[in-house]
Amino acid sequence: MSQPPHASEAAPAQPLLDDEQLDRLDDFLDSDQVGEDALDLISAHGFLVALAVAPSELTPTQWLAELFQGEPAYRDDAERDEIIGLLIQLRDNAMAVLEQGGLPELPFELTLDGLPAEETPIGDWCAGFMEGVFCDESAWFEEGEEDAAQLLLPFMLLSGLFDDEPDMAELIEDGVQQESFVKQLPELVLDLYLHYRVPPETPKPKPRKKSPSRQQKRR
Repeated sequence: MSQPPHASEAAPAQPLLDDEQLDRLDDFLDSDQVGEDALDLISAHGFLVALAVAPSELTPTQWLAELFQGEPAYRDDAERDEIIGLLIQLRDNAMAVLEQGGLPELPFELTLDGLPAEETPIGDWCAGFMEGVFCDESAWFEEGEEDAAQLLLPFMLLSGLFDDEPDMAELIEDGVQQESFVKQLPELVLDLYLHYRVPPETPKPKPRKKSPSRQQKRR
């Protein structure tokens, strides 16, 4: 399997929520108010960044069902509005950063430190990202399937969700390549976003030869 194209150069990464907002989401997603199958903060962050990148837009009702896997036990309507508002804000901020050509700040250090990806927050984040892709998988591969697969390869590899795929075996053993993928993750997010929004270059049409005017024909 070939490697993805080299990621583009860009400015320093930008946080999508402040520390207090992230702590609030972390506390809620780690509480008994949500089911065991709900995404935690790291996975939810990856999931929402994928929704920001996605070529199709899902309604909050659709993606909240995937994120929570059931209705949380909100204390009241105010808490429901607060939590959903923070999740939407994270996604919208990711879209705004990417639209400006910026890089999203990811909630972990960009290194595996010799550990298998699935044992790190990086693996959790990439698994959450792929859950976002699965929400509308056909849209991600509808056009430019090969390019999309190339750009998604690092997310797939680091998520640990595809370890049984024969094509992944060589990359799973290549710790240096995995570490390289980790360092490129913010740039690869931007590359994916641009892949779905910047039309491919097309050859310029050749100028048409001018046909002689009627008056010239009469001469």
